[in-house]
Parts: sequence; C-alpha cells; structure tokens
Amino acid sequence: MNADFEKKFGNNIRICREKANVTQETLSAKLQLVGCDITCSAVAKAEVGQRHVYPDEIKLIKEILSVSYDDLFNVK
Repeated sequence: MNADFEKKFGNNIRICREKANVTQETLSAKLQLVGCDITCSAVAKAEVGQRHVYPDEIKLIKEILSVSYDDLFNVK
C-alpha cells in the first residue's frame, strides 16, 4: 500500500474509534483479549499511517468498533 492510503486508512480507524468512544488503550486491550498481539503504541502508529495494519487486525477492529469495511476503507 502507498503511504497516502495508509494515512487515510489510519485516520478512518481513529475516527471510528472516537465515534465509538473507545480509547487507544481500550482498543489495544480488546484486540489482545481476542488474540491479536498489538500494543497501544502500535494502535497509535497505525492511526497516523506509520504502521501497516494486517488483515486479521482489520477484521477484529471492524468487529470491536462495530463498523463496516466501508467505514474503514473509504479513503477518497
């Protein structure tokens, strides 16, 4: 993926997380509870496009935040 897409995608994660009133710490903890080893720092880096988000992480983030893939991937 290109850097511009990563930044927009990460920003969408942040927007969805904030709409759900979930902190980065809480998102990280919930991901860890379902077997995804991701730190709060990694969530923060993903949200600004400095860390690649893997497919299994995307699926779990979608489920935890109760959003659609369109919500996460709408990067127009």
